[in-house]
Amino acid sequence: MHMKSLKNTIIIALMLMTVVACNMDKNHPGYIYFPDMTYSQASETYATNDVFENGFAMRLPVDGTIPRGYTPYPYKAKSFQDQVNAGLELVNPLQPTPENITEGKRQFEIFCMNCHGVLGKGDGHLYTSKLFPAKPTSLVEAFVQGKPDGEIYHVITMGSLSGLMGQHGSQILPENRWKIIHYVRALAK
Repeated sequence: MHMKSLKNTIIIALMLMTVVACNMDKNHPGYIYFPDMTYSQASETYATNDVFENGFAMRLPVDGTIPRGYTPYPYKAKSFQDQVNAGLELVNPLQPTPENITEGKRQFEIFCMNCHGVLGKGDGHLYTSKLFPAKPTSLVEAFVQGKPDGEIYHVITMGSLSGLMGQHGSQILPENRWKIIHYVRALAK
């Protein structure tokens, strides 16, 4: 008899727990028995934290971590072979539509015109006012126009081999670099 009453007590306790845990009010879902770190404490970025050796809550990402939404760029700066490889392997994913060329022009005027000039001839304000030491490359002549889009993209992203043109990869979105290339192609026509 004792075993039967223990079994009944356990069943009643489980039923009672189920009734208590199941609440029809969606704003108050009931008791949570295993929160699985749902309510972990977040620290402010520059707050102190005595747990860590340096006393800061902010941690450096693990080596090799790639930020969400970021695509690693596989080619090195100032490497002739990587520049050539980029020209062979990278293909402009955008079509030279009027909208893309117009946006490319707008981006060109923001990022490129000061050095390369309004028409891309290398006669921008920084050169004509003697603020730049050497004449920038003309973008409308065969030297640039004869290069594949991927090679031009690489130079915009990583800078020129000579180092006179700096890297613009951190300033210009990848999509806009391709649009600038379409505009540079249109300048030569």
